[in-house]
Amino acid sequence: MRSRSPQFIDKLISPKVHRVVAALAVLSLGAGFGLWVVDAQTVAHQVWMAGTVPAIALLGLVILCSILEGRVGVDGVALIAMGAALVLGEPLAGLIVAIMYTGGTLLEAYATGRAERDLKRLEDRAPRVAHRVVDGQVETVPVGSVAVGDLLRVRAGEIVPVDGIVEGEALVDEAAVTGEPYAVAKTSGQAVRSGTVNAGEAFGFRATAISEESTYAGIVRMVRAAGEARAPFIRMADRYAVLFLPFTLIVAGGAWAISSDPVRALAVLVVATPCPLIIAAPVAFVAGISRAARRGILIKGGAVVEALADVQSAIFDKTGTLTLGGARIVAIETAPGVDPDAVLQLAASLEQASRHSLAKTIVETARMRGLPLVHPDQVKESRGSGLDGVVGDVAVKAGSLSMVHAEEDLPQWAEVALRRARWRSALTVFVAVDGKLSGCLLLADELRTEAPGALSSLRALGIRPLTMLTGDDPDTAAMLASGLPLDAVQAHCTPADKIEAVRQRQATGSVAMIGDGINDAPALAAANVGIAMGARGANASTEAADVVLLVENLNRAPEAIAIARRTRQIASQSVIGGLGLSVIAMGFAALGHLPPVAGALIQEAIDVVVIANALRALSGAPGRLLRMESDDVSAVAHAHASISQALATLQALADRLETASGSDAAALIGEASAVVDRVILVHEREDDRVRYPALLSSPHHAALLTSLGYAHSEIMRIAGLLSMMTRDLGERAPDPSLARDAQRAIERLVVLVQLHNRQEDAIAGD
Repeated sequence: MRSRSPQFIDKLISPKVHRVVAALAVLSLGAGFGLWVVDAQTVAHQVWMAGTVPAIALLGLVILCSILEGRVGVDGVALIAMGAALVLGEPLAGLIVAIMYTGGTLLEAYATGRAERDLKRLEDRAPRVAHRVVDGQVETVPVGSVAVGDLLRVRAGEIVPVDGIVEGEALVDEAAVTGEPYAVAKTSGQAVRSGTVNAGEAFGFRATAISEESTYAGIVRMVRAAGEARAPFIRMADRYAVLFLPFTLIVAGGAWAISSDPVRALAVLVVATPCPLIIAAPVAFVAGISRAARRGILIKGGAVVEALADVQSAIFDKTGTLTLGGARIVAIETAPGVDPDAVLQLAASLEQASRHSLAKTIVETARMRGLPLVHPDQVKESRGSGLDGVVGDVAVKAGSLSMVHAEEDLPQWAEVALRRARWRSALTVFVAVDGKLSGCLLLADELRTEAPGALSSLRALGIRPLTMLTGDDPDTAAMLASGLPLDAVQAHCTPADKIEAVRQRQATGSVAMIGDGINDAPALAAANVGIAMGARGANASTEAADVVLLVENLNRAPEAIAIARRTRQIASQSVIGGLGLSVIAMGFAALGHLPPVAGALIQEAIDVVVIANALRALSGAPGRLLRMESDDVSAVAHAHASISQALATLQALADRLETASGSDAAALIGEASAVVDRVILVHEREDDRVRYPALLSSPHHAALLTSLGYAHSEIMRIAGLLSMMTRDLGERAPDPSLARDAQRAIERLVVLVQLHNRQEDAIAGD
């Protein structure tokens, strides 16, 4: 454990004291020059010496504190240089070193303060009070006294104090939390997060978390942790100082021994004073963290920046990471002549009596569609099966097929619903009205729109392999993965399996684990870098993770890695470049070409340049869109010509399916699947393997990759669906509904490929 500096020493070496010492040094410099001009050289020397002594004393205390904390810095070179200057009768050189030291420290404080401004702004904005509604009256209370379930009101322009659920309508600016610049409209039942700002009229909401467990409190805790962390790169600079000090003394001693002139040794010491120079590394890291925070990416300290820059492969959880998380109604299948909205309205009315997560989804969907819900009566819930009750004057059942439909014979439309549910990896909620099977709700998780583009961005950064872990069965996992540029998929994964997958991958290099749920927390902690989706402070995954994506957008993951790499590169440039220039200057000084005063001025210029360079990490250079090479343009044009012929064939097959039946329909579906495999998939796989990684030099064009990648993902999914249909058919003839499904799939594939090709043509001709 490191020793703490005595409190009185901390006060002595505070920035305020540095400012006073710097001011004394500058005043001494001006006064001394004035005396020199009036030919009072002796007094001028004394004034310069007087301005140097406080800096020597201050630097001595700083070095003492460093030793107490277990660190040895290069500040010792500056101390020796100032002392030697006074001893050798070169007080002006000593004073310039003093100004360089104190000025560099103040420049560091300014640079670090500027870099930390965005992080501090988050903490300073933390809500302090809330307006609670009690018996129709609004009272202002400390935010810490808000309880779950309280009805709160947020006035126009105010900060939302705690997480909650909107009652009514709201317009919320989420920029401070997510980094997104646009206000978001909220309706009843939607979540609102603490730290966001009411950009519209006053609205009410029901608290779902206390202040300490709300989103903004979690962000503040993570910001504090980020500010306290210290990067390995910075520690490396400290260790380097152990070698730099004796190296400087050897060069200075050698110059003195060869020339018999101690002033040359002093000149070497003066130009080898890189105390502000080494500060450039922490400035760059803090600047990089600040840059990421502005993009809705919270990196917990400089050590994480270093680790993030070293990531070589990535592992993804499926649910909530590659997908949106949670089931959504993706289709409503009904008996002939039954209105889908009527089925949803009855089911949602009944499901109001259940606390099941699927029930909540059904109710929210009905409300979003504007369907009026009726309070159910005589409700009975069979745990794990469904509900039975009365809605209005109608008996309604909603749940599993075995509960809702006890008969052995299943209507054809219900068989079609089950088949379509299997294709979409969807859950089914069957609905019976007055004892008659009337409809089926298909609920499934959906792929994030940006997921294909985000994975392609990671591949463009050289992050491989990309692996997906899921607790689903292999068929469901394979169906989702078929449309993503993944290298491996592991199904039936438990939390222990995820940890083992991380450890196996670590044997070949640094790995990032990206997840969002509580069950991902162990794997996030085990990975070299854990990246969590979301920002709720109470979420175990965000506590275990090293990086938190405050924006629910997977594109921020490759962006975080790009920022980390650029930050480390800038830090390296600042330290290596600055020290290199110092060593060159030492060589000139040792040869007698740089007197002490000139050397001190040159070193000051070097320090300013490298710290300014470190501040470049505050902003990101825009990504450069690469045009296709002429060979690639020709290859794409040739491939698109072949694809156009294939699309014409597919459209003809779809048209023939309109009237085909029996074995003829089965043959047409099989032929369509073969055309897709032989022509379209070959091109798509070549895009994924070669062209997409070459298109972008950075993930800043994630929107383009998202558009290309999502179309690519859908094409691959539909191709997999046609292949599954062909396998399911075997030698038997399809029923009419399957033929119609195949026809729709082929027609959608034709439209998607045409759109996809136009996007690629636009890039090729850019």
